[in-house]
Amino acid sequence: MSTEEPRLSETAAGIRVITEVVPSVRSVALGLWVRTGSRDETPAQAGVSHFLEHLLFKGTPNYSAIEISERFDGLGASFNAATGKETTHLHARFLDEHTDDVFGLLGEMLLESTFPDIDSERDVVLEEIAMYEDEPSDRVHDYLADAIFGDTPLGRRILGRADVIANIPVPDIARYHRARYTAGNLVVAAAGNVDHDEIHALAEALKPEGGSGEETLVPEQPPAGGRLEFAVKDTEQYHVCIGAPGINRADERRFTLAVLDSILGGSSSSRLFIEVREKRGLAYSVGTYSEQFTDTGVVATYVGTREDNVEEACEVIGRELKKIQSGPVTSDELDRAREHVKGRLVLSGESTAARMARIARSTLHDIPLLSLDEMLAKVDAVTVEDVSELASELFGETALSAAAVGRDEDRFRSAIQPVSEVLGA
Repeated sequence: MSTEEPRLSETAAGIRVITEVVPSVRSVALGLWVRTGSRDETPAQAGVSHFLEHLLFKGTPNYSAIEISERFDGLGASFNAATGKETTHLHARFLDEHTDDVFGLLGEMLLESTFPDIDSERDVVLEEIAMYEDEPSDRVHDYLADAIFGDTPLGRRILGRADVIANIPVPDIARYHRARYTAGNLVVAAAGNVDHDEIHALAEALKPEGGSGEETLVPEQPPAGGRLEFAVKDTEQYHVCIGAPGINRADERRFTLAVLDSILGGSSSSRLFIEVREKRGLAYSVGTYSEQFTDTGVVATYVGTREDNVEEACEVIGRELKKIQSGPVTSDELDRAREHVKGRLVLSGESTAARMARIARSTLHDIPLLSLDEMLAKVDAVTVEDVSELASELFGETALSAAAVGRDEDRFRSAIQPVSEVLGA
């Protein structure tokens, strides 16, 4: 898939515009990104970023919620939105001939929402929160974030609190919108069969109401030492997460972390997948993941296992976390993991949506935008020593926190002893 180098420009208002031309396709992936998310909320605003994202679809001066959906369908576009801890964005994929119309509609939704039908959408989001509460395999990741970061913005869940969503008034939501959806916080990103000058001209028409939006991020300081969180729920499985603070999104070791993740639990030939699932049949779902933020990150292991197996599953995980710190990975493991990571990079590069998201995040967070060849070279440069050093830094016993959802907290505290004696105390 041939491409051209991404182009970056800035509108008169201060909105950054970045595009990547993929001339072999007829489609466009377009995203309007805002540097705001749940970590920008106070406790009294918990969930407002996500609630606001919902409200962007409910109506503008020119379109009702139903007309927005009909308009997108009539343009043959797939569209959606997402809220994270540091970003919110609207995005769409569509035929290149509809670029002007789709951009205009997304821009109007982003900056000119009239917040109609707010009470019905409150109910929708409250149902989403209730649904999430019933999914322990999802909820446990939020419990882990709370265990790692405590009562800080990164420790709170993106969906927020039901009592806030049920009661927050429209003027408060509109005030948050004006304060955060500002030119300095906006990035327009597009990938596919696009013309940069055309996208830039369309972006010039965006007129955020607020100021520059530039802010100094208050760095997160995770509480010293690990913590344990347990939620009692009558479930068939214990849903367990073990994790620790990770590295930030600009850290050069993110390529080493990707390789480490693949070796430990991020692939079907990883140590945890083989030891927990294939050899012992202790779980259907087991694996590792990581998240990177502006100033910190998370590394984590998840397993869902029946009550009778929770002790053995935790014992195996604890042993593998210690093993990857104490001894070097094999050359075969390293080669396989590097090729796995490189394969994912190349495959994601064949998606215009993935390309759009990559250039958007890089621009939004001021991270140097590397070419595919540069990224592949950095993966190839990862050594056995790099993996061992990073594993020792991230998975030390005193750094680990744990969270679980299940029937019996005492049983889990006993099971977690092989991972961390401190957590099991």
